[in-house]
Amino acid sequence: MTEKKSARPNSETAEREAIVAAAKAMSRENLSPGRSGNVSARVDEHILITPSALPYEEMMPADIVTLDREGNAVSPTAVPSSEWRFHVAALNARPDRAAVVHTHSRCATALACCREPIPAFHYMVALAGADTIPLVSYKLFGSQALADGVASALIECDACLLANHGVVALGSTPAAALDLAREVEQLAEMYLLARSAGSPVILSAEEMSEVHARFATYGRRPTDHSAND
Repeated sequence: MTEKKSARPNSETAEREAIVAAAKAMSRENLSPGRSGNVSARVDEHILITPSALPYEEMMPADIVTLDREGNAVSPTAVPSSEWRFHVAALNARPDRAAVVHTHSRCATALACCREPIPAFHYMVALAGADTIPLVSYKLFGSQALADGVASALIECDACLLANHGVVALGSTPAAALDLAREVEQLAEMYLLARSAGSPVILSAEEMSEVHARFATYGRRPTDHSAND
């Protein structure tokens, strides 16, 4: 019984530290200028999220706000990010993912302001789990309408652009979600460069299907060593 009681606090402490580390890295890399952007993670039946308006360089693990699965504050030590609704909606919609990162990175946000998704101009788009990184139509920041749009877009994909706003990325951890947000920014930059040079050729559904199949086993150790016997 004692071990069960201590499991959640230990896990929550580690997750709070991971959220702060991701938030500070996001800010340091200028993926979210100023105080923009936010990070969250699920721990058991709770969601931990960065607080509103606190500079990232001052943020500590104790500042992270705890919400229940409906978004109600469990530990009202600070005001949660204004975007808590779409963090909650995304994590509830995707039980196979445990963290969300929201950025205002330059190139991806510029593309989102043109109200365009990122198509399969490059095979690495498949890292987000689909053939296109979709665009969520514009809704007021912090609104339930935006949360609903984000949750819907992320059912089949691990990242999306928010029209006239920014980027949302999912991952198994805050670090993994941040890695995907970095990839989305790089892809957006490449796509904008490609469009300035001409008309990017979009990979077909069949070509992307081959990429998804390759990614499914990429980096895994082979389990059959018979060829070496």
